[in-house]
Amino acid sequence: MPILILAWKSLLNRRFTALLTLLSIAFSVTLLIGVERLRGEVREGFTNTVSGTDLIVGARSGPINLLLYAVFRIGNATNNISWESYQAIANLPKVAWTIPLALGDSHRGFRVLGTTATYFAHFRYSRDRGLALAQGEPFADLYDAVLGSEVARTLGYRLGDPIVIAHGTGDVSFARHTDKPFRVAGILAPTGTPVDRTVHVSLAAIEAIHVGWESGAAAPGRSPDAAQTRELAATGALTPKAITAVLVGLKSRIATFQVQRAVNDYPEEPLLAILPGVALADLWRLIGIGERALLAVSAAVVVVGLFGMLTALLTSLNERRREMAILRSVGARPAHVLALILGEAVFLTLVGALLGGALLYGVLLLGGPLITDRLGLVIGIGPPSPAEGLLLAAVVAAGVLVGLIAGYRAYRLSLSDGLLIRV
Repeated sequence: MPILILAWKSLLNRRFTALLTLLSIAFSVTLLIGVERLRGEVREGFTNTVSGTDLIVGARSGPINLLLYAVFRIGNATNNISWESYQAIANLPKVAWTIPLALGDSHRGFRVLGTTATYFAHFRYSRDRGLALAQGEPFADLYDAVLGSEVARTLGYRLGDPIVIAHGTGDVSFARHTDKPFRVAGILAPTGTPVDRTVHVSLAAIEAIHVGWESGAAAPGRSPDAAQTRELAATGALTPKAITAVLVGLKSRIATFQVQRAVNDYPEEPLLAILPGVALADLWRLIGIGERALLAVSAAVVVVGLFGMLTALLTSLNERRREMAILRSVGARPAHVLALILGEAVFLTLVGALLGGALLYGVLLLGGPLITDRLGLVIGIGPPSPAEGLLLAAVVAAGVLVGLIAGYRAYRLSLSDGLLIRV
């Protein structure tokens, strides 16, 4: 215990250098644990881009390709699903709900998704969170559009603003549906998923804007105006002939593989049913190298901070050789000198780690709502995860190693070496 008191008084005597070392370790630990927590939340958020959906069904291709265009709006489907096949899937006894998806149009670089009201009722993401409208309401009129938060923020749209959808992914003048403009009826709250970058319209609206179109262009004299298509919608004549994909929710997850097999063996047309969680995990393994690189960079920052502490301790030893010699002359053993330097290093590391953790929780408390609002990413404020605990233990162990290196150097200083130094 006296050696700890002596270490504390020694640090107070060098408080400015000790404070800088302490802050360096604290900021390093904040960065390291913060990156690890962010990495875990991003990974979990990615794998929960679609939550509560048991199967994704599309034309037969590959699981990753189906996942990319059905969930992330990247790429295009190799083929569509006929409306009859969709109804057959929806009417399976073990199916609780379905969300039809129709892709193929865009608006100023953002994909347009045709769907139904079940999308807003059943789509889930990130720990079973449902979609919420920040403003407005969905699909009160045939030509109503609901914007993702990023679409509205990037393009500066407000409720009631008109928008024009373009045929295909290229926004060129001859492919725009200028005769049937949409109205912004709703804006979704941020989700941190591809929903934020999507313009949502009804399936009937997708059919309405393509009435009279052939080979990607409007046939002269065959394209009815907006009023005429509203009349067609009222008669039920705008039922789609085909859709791009289907999100399927089951009454019991026990039936997942049974329904998947039934869809994959569907005799009328080649279909593919995938488990979104499995496909998302496979995709993360392909693109997750970036988050590992980020963790490596933050770990390197911690190493630099610990090397700074080692440098400070070793540099101070030359200034403290007479101090060590006086300690030896009054009865301190070499082991006491080692314990003194080791105690200083361990104290700085422990306090720095605790301060770094406190800084992280402070940042999460103050900046968490802003991160959620801007990025749709919910970062939990809970106890350290096992991975974070291991990182903290590794930091403390590295601090002990630094103390041992510096302490061994002090241990080697002889009594005569210290007494011969001139003041």
